[in-house]
Amino acid sequence: MAQIIDSLAGNLLVPTILFFALGLAAAFARSDLSIPSGAAKFMSIYLLLAIGFKGGASLAQHGLSPDLFATLAAGVLLSFVIPFVAFGLLKVMTRLNTLNAAALAGHYGSISIVTFVTATSLLELGGIAYEGYMVAVAAAMEVPAILSALWLAHRRGGEQQDTPKGLWRDLLANGSIVLLVGAFTIGAITGEDGLATISPFIIGPFTGILCLFLLDMGLAAGRSLISNRGQLTPGLFAFGVTMPVIGALMALALARLTGLSDGGSFLFMVLAASASYIAVPAAMRIALPRAEPGIYLSMSLGVTFPFNITVGLPLYLWLAQASG
Repeated sequence: MAQIIDSLAGNLLVPTILFFALGLAAAFARSDLSIPSGAAKFMSIYLLLAIGFKGGASLAQHGLSPDLFATLAAGVLLSFVIPFVAFGLLKVMTRLNTLNAAALAGHYGSISIVTFVTATSLLELGGIAYEGYMVAVAAAMEVPAILSALWLAHRRGGEQQDTPKGLWRDLLANGSIVLLVGAFTIGAITGEDGLATISPFIIGPFTGILCLFLLDMGLAAGRSLISNRGQLTPGLFAFGVTMPVIGALMALALARLTGLSDGGSFLFMVLAASASYIAVPAAMRIALPRAEPGIYLSMSLGVTFPFNITVGLPLYLWLAQASG
């Protein structure tokens, strides 16, 4: 047990996670610390470009393989299935109506790209190898959960409205997805030569910029918790820290079947454990306008995101390595 605790503590005490904790603490202390919105937007663009490009360059180096397609299929399957598991758990643990339960469940089948980027940084700091194509898996897992959420809301909740025609266009044109997939494609085309050309930009400053970005995310998560604390019942809070672990364990089982490395298994677990707070909230506002944003944003950004960053990532990494 002492060895397990030491391992978890070692994975937790890294600059990126500690800067996130600093942001949380500052928010809870009602500090006026803030990151300018323009700077936060630049950091978000930079991180997506860097992780996408490095993933594409890694794919160019290793080439297409059956493992890639098997992992993509497993990721899409998880993204479809997890909302149904989350919906069932919500009906047991909370008093949410069907519409709000379906909307919230959809967030847990999709992914948090910031959690994924933080996880890759944790692996790189520890010198742990992982499959570069996990970036493509992350992109593939953004949308399927939204389909599941809409099905749950329409079939289980009696919602009869048609899905807005602009929803799928907005999802496919989502800026995060466009940049991530675009950078991944450029990295795959240019390969090692392209990576060598821009490595001073996307490798050297990466961890420092991620620290600043996570400081800002810690501030945002803490302030979201404070402003929406009235909507967080004990059952909802328990769901927000239980569902990520369930998703991670489901992903670990599939990762071992598809032959992922320890690092790749860890990233797959992170994708299945995280909850979207960008793409899915935007989709729910369009497709399920009667669902309450205060509930699903508070849960994804205020509960599950801090849990994953501070506790989940070290736990998932230990599980991936212990099961390898």
